Amino acid sequence: MDSSSATHRIGYWFSERKSKKFNMVEFYETCKQSNLELIKIDLSRPFEEQGPFSAIIHKMTDVIAQSNLGDSESITIVECFERFIHANPKIKIIDPFDKLRQLLDRYKTYSTISNSDLNKAGEVFIPPFVDLISSDAEENIKKLREAGVRYPFVCKHVIAHGSKMAHEMAIVFHEGAVKDCEPPCVAQTFIPHDALLFKVFVIGNKYFVVERPSLKNFYACERPTIFFDSHDVSKPDSVSLLSVLDDNDKCGVRPTVKEELLDKVVTMLSGSLQMSLYGVDVVVEKGTGLYAIIDINAFPGYEGVPDFYKHVTKLLRETVDEPFGNGLISSRVEEDSGIDTGDSSDEKRHQAPNQVTRVKRFTSNSAS
Repeated sequence: MDSSSATHRIGYWFSERKSKKFNMVEFYETCKQSNLELIKIDLSRPFEEQGPFSAIIHKMTDVIAQSNLGDSESITIVECFERFIHANPKIKIIDPFDKLRQLLDRYKTYSTISNSDLNKAGEVFIPPFVDLISSDAEENIKKLREAGVRYPFVCKHVIAHGSKMAHEMAIVFHEGAVKDCEPPCVAQTFIPHDALLFKVFVIGNKYFVVERPSLKNFYACERPTIFFDSHDVSKPDSVSLLSVLDDNDKCGVRPTVKEELLDKVVTMLSGSLQMSLYGVDVVVEKGTGLYAIIDINAFPGYEGVPDFYKHVTKLLRETVDEPFGNGLISSRVEEDSGIDTGDSSDEKRHQAPNQVTRVKRFTSNSAS
């Protein structure tokens, strides 16, 4: 039997919140058309009783994060899952737990990229950052100076997933306000970027660029710390005063991104992270035009990506057909498909007004 016509059972697990965002009926249907049978995994039952699976796709970052924090139920789930995978090495996982763990700690994530060739390329950088673990403001001020973190800086919780705190942030404008930081956290120099964020969504060997509102330009001054939730600022339909540029910052020229440079960013990140589903937050620094990577997320929301289910289904099909890779795809560069201007019903559901979505295929030198 031709492998492309064989039906494969695909286990999946998403949180209730993420499942509600998904159109599971459409996801089931697109999978069915590719001879893939979706099976919802019950974390409360032995995994062995629910197989066999050719592959498993999941968003268990929150469960892994909670297990890292000592939650007994989450620890049991993670240990059982890892034993199951160890006993069934032919099952391909999107994405493997060891790969996801590298994105759960913001400080470790930034450190990895900062030490990579990507950060040495010149046009792409990680803004200066440092981890703050002490409640002593003077000690933290010293660490900020030594790390080259400038004011204002953004204070983010060190845990990037698994808690509402992951999205609760603060902008600290001067040395006297460092006491407002709540450790453990990561302080990262704020990069003025004209209130425009480029979210780069990766699905296998493709990526999509979606524009989102972001924080307006802030500069060092004697003003109170601003506390905010990143979801309130950068969601597709966000309307926030924090995103309204001041008159002296309005120049009429919107920041843009170069596709060839994004190709390099995504290719290098995919080779380093060895993941199939992740997102990168990129801003263009005002004045220099340099690209700053300010966050990386595992299995993001993908709002604004047209035909999302078709792309994920294609990833699943290629994954189960691939003789190696454990959920990762190795491919050659294909031609740029340009700006996707299709008008499918799926795109209408996912594409918010005034968003630009580009799709590009890139070389992924991933290995199992």
